[in-house]
Amino acid sequence: MFFPSKKETKYLYFILMEDLPVNDRVFPAGNIALIAETDYLKEMQAEPQAPGRKLKFHLVEADVHLALEVDSLHQLSQQEAGLLQAVSPSARRFSLYLEKEMLENARQIRQLDLVTVEYKSKSLPGIVRYIGSICDMPKLSGTFFGIELQVEGEAEDQDDGKFGEQQYFHCKKGCGIFVPFNKVTLRWSFGEAGGVKTHDVRVDRSVNTGDRVVVCVEEEMKGGTVMGFMDGGLAVLVNLESDQVNGEEPKMPLRVPLHSIIKENMLLTVGSIRRSTSRESQVLGDGGWLHEGLNRDLVENGGSRSDRYLGVKSVVQIDMGKGQLMTGVIQWMGHLPAMMGEIAGVELDEDKGFSDGTWKGHRYFQCAAKRGIFVRAASCQPDTRFQSLAITLEDPERTTNRESCVVPVILPPPRNEEAVRILQGRMRGIQGHCNSCYMDSALFSLFSCTLVLDSMLHKSTNHQFGHIQRILREEIVNPLRRDGFVDCKKVMNLRKELTQCGYCAGFTTEEKDPEEFLNVIMQHVLGLEPLLKLKSAGQKEQECYCHQIFIDKDDDLIVPTVQQLVEHSFHSNHLKLAEVPSCFIIQMPRFGKNYKMFEKIIPSLELDITDLLCDSPRECCLCGELAAQECEECFKDKLFSKTGLKQYCDTCWCQVHSHSSRRSHQPMKLKCPDEFARTGKTKVPRERMQLFAVLCIETSHYVSFIKYGPEDHQWMFFDSMSDRHGGEGGYNIPTVTLCPEVAKYVKSSVQLIKEHPRDMEGVAKRQLCDAYMYLYENPRMAVYK
Repeated sequence: MFFPSKKETKYLYFILMEDLPVNDRVFPAGNIALIAETDYLKEMQAEPQAPGRKLKFHLVEADVHLALEVDSLHQLSQQEAGLLQAVSPSARRFSLYLEKEMLENARQIRQLDLVTVEYKSKSLPGIVRYIGSICDMPKLSGTFFGIELQVEGEAEDQDDGKFGEQQYFHCKKGCGIFVPFNKVTLRWSFGEAGGVKTHDVRVDRSVNTGDRVVVCVEEEMKGGTVMGFMDGGLAVLVNLESDQVNGEEPKMPLRVPLHSIIKENMLLTVGSIRRSTSRESQVLGDGGWLHEGLNRDLVENGGSRSDRYLGVKSVVQIDMGKGQLMTGVIQWMGHLPAMMGEIAGVELDEDKGFSDGTWKGHRYFQCAAKRGIFVRAASCQPDTRFQSLAITLEDPERTTNRESCVVPVILPPPRNEEAVRILQGRMRGIQGHCNSCYMDSALFSLFSCTLVLDSMLHKSTNHQFGHIQRILREEIVNPLRRDGFVDCKKVMNLRKELTQCGYCAGFTTEEKDPEEFLNVIMQHVLGLEPLLKLKSAGQKEQECYCHQIFIDKDDDLIVPTVQQLVEHSFHSNHLKLAEVPSCFIIQMPRFGKNYKMFEKIIPSLELDITDLLCDSPRECCLCGELAAQECEECFKDKLFSKTGLKQYCDTCWCQVHSHSSRRSHQPMKLKCPDEFARTGKTKVPRERMQLFAVLCIETSHYVSFIKYGPEDHQWMFFDSMSDRHGGEGGYNIPTVTLCPEVAKYVKSSVQLIKEHPRDMEGVAKRQLCDAYMYLYENPRMAVYK
């Protein structure tokens, strides 16, 4: 008798977008939820427009079934869900989901790819040997990457590709590890330009161990057999066993770059192509060979590029013939199947291409439709519209000034390793000139690694100021995000236009403060909606773009945190936030160049604004239940804590204020939103903002610290005038450096209090002792505002 097999249940996957309090437990944002596809479709089709709809989902991490509002979830593909599930805790998983780029890059990684792995606080080279689950979960297992490290002895002795009792791949003992996607990046190599990173060195899958190949050695073609691959630093190297010649010479081992070899069985194909195209280069699009007509003979001119030093992110021009030039940026370099020679994937400045970064169904880079082309690398020439910074291996800081280009395409901010690759180094960031550091630091902080204020770049604005918005977007922000550099002329263009607007004189010559610049461009020029809406007792709602900390001297605050300063300021001035801001810019209590109230301030990586919100549910500071009253007079009561906003439920209020010293305190009734009251919940969700930048000033010079990823150590330091070339007729050299040492002091406030500034490591002293302005973002609110 035949029994049909049971049909496998198909699931849909979602990520929780906000903290979910249930009774005495909180399920944080970032939890993965799943539901059977049939159940989901059935319910959604029954009432497609029902607001606040709830469906029963399975929260994977907690292994519980809960009724969740559909609007509080975002759908994931099964691949995305698996990659995210391997990451913990939930907050890290949620942050990675919001950033998108690292998750998208991880989806492109395949077995045999060369990668860099973060392992035991080191960045190690490795090869992907396995991608998949390493634990048996019935509905969703995390997707891990099995990596064979190319540095022996870094892993435990027993780590040889085995996890538990299962062998997932084979390698030497001490070389096999399993990591989630956020620890893995495709390897980038250093090109001939001495410090400029070029194409990723993904192993060409058309060449494998044992293949017969040919290579040109000293103008002679030699055949051989591929014996293996290795990382040569500048390129992927192939271990080649060369053939005997006339039966006399022994087989000689060769080690040659991957890009210099070609499979033996492809020679006829390539040869026929070359004969048919004669003296014409070829442009490749999504379907293959698409354009004929470049005025360059690849056979004669395609061999050496030693005088051009082109790589990924090089700005180039391509001669299409008949005087027609196309300009763009190289976004990928490598080899395409069945194509001879090195290929460049170029993102064009105009819609004159044939692709969106894909070729024959495989994506090599990301760009808009009709903006991408694939060309012979030899067909690319440096863009003559501007002088690139000339860099050679012998003279890495050659004295030619550099001019950045105009970039009309919309670009997201780089994050994590991508941010390091694009932004780190000398002649990186925004070039300072003529007292511009206040503007350079503010722009770098606001746009280099975050999109929280990208509405400034794209919102509809007064036609009178449209050209200023275009300068900001296409001459400053986009080049910074794509090329990692903006020259001083572009910033001077912006300074001149702001001066001509008449709102503030002296932008082109005088020293200014960042808040002065931000208020002018946000409010008067671009008409951006105020970032902060504040309520004060008995007064109308106030709107502003920055909040200045004003507090009385308090002997208990010796080395305060930003959290304490904000709470003190709001309490002293009887302020509340009318709504959750997407961006919270906070000016420290220091005035002029010299006076500052505190010698050191501890950055709060997270700013909890729950108790600063007006008409929002609050938590009793004693029992954690829903609070009903706030007591301003208890703010400095040291019995519960040295300082801090305090609110109580009715029961705790009576107990606390039964003491004779507090009987005279006047309660302030708290209003709980009707929406929250109707849910019947008592656990209050916390509203937190993330620190993304700090502007600092020492004497009269502004610099900035940027957090370029979710890890505590992922900080970079920017100085638009860190060095100078030449005298009066010279130019400033902007520099971006990594400063992971900041994490050491942020984590240990006790160490910071004791340590003298002169003994602090690296540039951390400047952030902790010279902070002028802290910038916080709420990624969730940035989606809506």
